[in-house]
Amino acid sequence: MIMSVIYFLLFLIEPTIAYDTGLVFITMLQQVLPALGLVFLLLLLANLFLDPSRVKRYLGKTSGISGWIIAVFSGIFSVGSVYAWYAMLSDLKKKGMDQQLVAAFLYSRAIKLPLLPLMIHYFGVAYTLILSLYLVIFAVLNGFLVGKSQGRPGES
Repeated sequence: MIMSVIYFLLFLIEPTIAYDTGLVFITMLQQVLPALGLVFLLLLLANLFLDPSRVKRYLGKTSGISGWIIAVFSGIFSVGSVYAWYAMLSDLKKKGMDQQLVAAFLYSRAIKLPLLPLMIHYFGVAYTLILSLYLVIFAVLNGFLVGKSQGRPGES
């Protein structure tokens, strides 16, 4: 509401600046809406198909190695702004996703699949593979450290 009043006043004082800022806003909105649409679609699908018992089984504290694999690989394959994923991760956490796996998901987002060919071009295959492997290892380590900081040492 306040921003609408400010834009209206700006339009009365400097219509060209108000028009330019409106164009910038529309351009940003066009860039953000597809990512938000994808996240809302994923949230809808998660709410339809992922009941708390399934989330706890596949991504809960007792999910074991399969939970870690799902978290790390889904983090690697996730696209878009990390802020858009917070809502979905929060929903999954409420349904029983372990904090450690949330941390592993977020850390493994550092591997950007669309950028791997460019990285291979500039740095070579060996460097890209080693860096990606280190990022996966540190995603898991980061998850374990989050668990340990919550007073759950040794639990995966």
